[in-house]
Amino acid sequence: MSETSKIEIDARGVATLTMTRGDMHNAFDDAMIADLTLKLKELDANAAVRVVVLAAEGKSFSAGADLNWMKRMAGYSYEENFSDAMGLGGLLQTLNFLSKPTIARVQGAAFGGGVGLVAACDMAVGTERASFCLSEVKLGLIPAVISPYVVNAMGQRASRRYMLTAERFKADEALRFGLLHRVVNEDELDGAVEDLITSLMIAGPNSVAACKDLIFAVYNRPVDEAVIKDTAERIAKQRASDEGKEGLSAFLEKRKPAWVEG
Repeated sequence: MSETSKIEIDARGVATLTMTRGDMHNAFDDAMIADLTLKLKELDANAAVRVVVLAAEGKSFSAGADLNWMKRMAGYSYEENFSDAMGLGGLLQTLNFLSKPTIARVQGAAFGGGVGLVAACDMAVGTERASFCLSEVKLGLIPAVISPYVVNAMGQRASRRYMLTAERFKADEALRFGLLHRVVNEDELDGAVEDLITSLMIAGPNSVAACKDLIFAVYNRPVDEAVIKDTAERIAKQRASDEGKEGLSAFLEKRKPAWVEG
């Protein structure tokens, strides 16, 4: 498998997964999709990793589908197209449901599937020159596989405009929709990402994973007896866990919990 990305893990357990096709604007093909999926699964299984930052080299975050890959797809049968699309679906599913918190570091343009990558991360910070486009309908296609994540991030109303018109929109609009959580100057991007990392590192690593799973479990569900029982079971389990006991003890004893350095 060709290497289209790299992993760096610092002493704190912060992993940066960087797309390295900067000369190609980090446009992805089936090889890059497989590479990213494999690396994300490796990071998910690594107990030492506490945060994952998704970043990119070059001027663009990701230009979406690679042109040569699109040329190949033009001759695919329905079955081949379905299999190909499921590969991207697997990448986005892996990223979205990763047990570690994820941060998208968006330094430039994100088009098509690149928007999907941003939307599938838990948090996203972008520079003022970041821009976005859901351009698929211009090609006679639809942003199908990325749509669950994009609609969840941007909301139905904004999605109905920008998926249908394929208009390009800027960072400030992405912030207003909720696709980005913060927009900063280019020289402030790493600091803004670090602010999020600092907050995440104070939290219990197991509680962060459990909290992320909780969000998926209750989103868009009615508050019925099943949900009430499920949430009660979740907090009872967390309170009884070693991490829950350590966190409460640290709070009562006015000290830092074991997972916080220093």
